[in-house]
Amino acid sequence: MEVSAKARYIRMSPRKVRLVVDVVRGMDLAEAQSQLSFMNKAAALPVLKLINSAAANAEHNFKLKPADLFVKTIKADGGPTLKRFKPRARGRAAPIRKRTTHITVVLDEKEKVEKKPEVKKEIKKEKKKPAVAKAKAGKETKSKNDARRATGDKQ
Repeated sequence: MEVSAKARYIRMSPRKVRLVVDVVRGMDLAEAQSQLSFMNKAAALPVLKLINSAAANAEHNFKLKPADLFVKTIKADGGPTLKRFKPRARGRAAPIRKRTTHITVVLDEKEKVEKKPEVKKEIKKEKKKPAVAKAKAGKETKSKNDARRATGDKQ
């Protein structure tokens, strides 16, 4: 069962948020939470809050255990850009782009792997070609190559 959560209009550049998002993609929920709590990036806090929100959605809405969840997909897309201007020399203005980010996370349950009893397989012996046939095959290729070299033909 997939559970998702979105955080929109986060006032950080998507490029900076992607550095954090790429680290936790595919991790178990507990491992991702501990990684984000110790990460020294400003974007780690909103991503951690979003992952905690998705985990709460899974637990409350679908009765899933947080221990069984992992980060299936997580992405940081660009939101609208706030355009501002900064005054510069000689009466000019320089643009300032204040970027925003939309973060989406999807948590999913780990597949439960059932151990099946091992079945012993019989090993079949392959039929070996006689050594004479291999030697002839090797000689034919050598003689063809020698003939090509002598005539100067290319393949």
